[in-house]
Amino acid sequence: MSDSFQTIPGTFDILPDAQSSSAGTVAPSHAWQHVEGTIRRVMQRHGVREIRTPILEPTALIARGIGQLTDIVSKEMFAFERGDAHYVLRPEVTAPVMRAYLQHHLAQLGGVQRLFYVGPCFRAERPQKGRYRQFHQFGTEYIGADDARADAETILLAVDIYRELGLTDFTVRLNSLGTAATRPAYKAALTAYLRPLAGQLSETSRERLESNPLRILDTKSEAERKLLEAAPVMLDFIDEESRAHYKDVKKHLEAAGLSFEEDPFLVRGLDYYTRTAFEIDSPVLGAQSTLAGGGRYDLLASEIGSKQEVPAVGFAAGMERLFLALEAAGIVLPEAAAPDVFVVTLGDRATDHAFPLIRAWRQSGLSVVYDLKGRSMKAQMREANRQQARRVVILGDAELDAGMAQLKQMDTGEQQSVPLSGLPGLLSAAT
Repeated sequence: MSDSFQTIPGTFDILPDAQSSSAGTVAPSHAWQHVEGTIRRVMQRHGVREIRTPILEPTALIARGIGQLTDIVSKEMFAFERGDAHYVLRPEVTAPVMRAYLQHHLAQLGGVQRLFYVGPCFRAERPQKGRYRQFHQFGTEYIGADDARADAETILLAVDIYRELGLTDFTVRLNSLGTAATRPAYKAALTAYLRPLAGQLSETSRERLESNPLRILDTKSEAERKLLEAAPVMLDFIDEESRAHYKDVKKHLEAAGLSFEEDPFLVRGLDYYTRTAFEIDSPVLGAQSTLAGGGRYDLLASEIGSKQEVPAVGFAAGMERLFLALEAAGIVLPEAAAPDVFVVTLGDRATDHAFPLIRAWRQSGLSVVYDLKGRSMKAQMREANRQQARRVVILGDAELDAGMAQLKQMDTGEQQSVPLSGLPGLLSAAT
């Protein structure tokens, strides 16, 4: 039996360099930092502030918030018990954010809470390209606003993030789901339409026909999508207030110059959605084309214990799918920042002398690295090249005796002897 431990299937390490996993290439850590930095920068421009919720949440919160009949709750949760308490590794972040909003009485702060998050989630599904058991989501929640502008701004916020990263080939799809009061009539009409066709449905869709028929509209089967072409559409069943809200959302998106497609069969896989639903799809991802999805969820607060409804709208997006789209679109992310200086030392005396100098240079704001293995000058220079250091400072006994150091510019190969006392100024001026 091997004592060598491996990552659990459906999970991966994020390393300083790109690596291959069973489900595809994993971007290096500096690429994740760049993407996350872009997300935070765009969020800040929209006045959206970060929230961080625990990875561990009560099972009941997720089950009640998302819905007992959703695939996530019925099939995909990592749930466990400790004593009489029931826990789950969060499969999504919207319900936890709403829990935090209610728990900490954020409504008392006044106005609308514009919140965003970036972090890991967990679902016990079959690992495949772009789908992991531990994956990473980013998203935003506007809590306390029923204005259609909040819906439109949420969509535009997601679009701005993708555009900032260089993605332009995507489609925004839009629909309205009406309210909880109007949905039963549509469910009944859809069920009546599909029941005679049950024999042509997949086993999964037949199960959904009895438990949650709206999820059949989510099918990726071309044969089933063809069956749905003549199915009743939800927009014919929504109330006038939802219809007016939907009209306003479209008006604001058009005023902002955003093109979108109306999709009467677009539904979201979670039960808490009402009115606006949207997805952003990119053809570069192939059949599993969704980059982000979201919508309005005015019922969620009531589902998890609030005595009154709290209007809210948001979106969630997968980081792993974003990296797949960036790669497929040929977008090259910035390289990792190279060190300003690599210090090559020759002998114990130079090594000891260099240590406090390196400390001082770092405290002045320079990025400085050096060899920790006592290797030869040739090996140290090779390491400086590998790390793409901009400059190399060379210190040996001869340099110390003369109060000098060798300074080499790695891009030009130019090397000069400079006074040790003048090095900080030279290094800082060249940064």
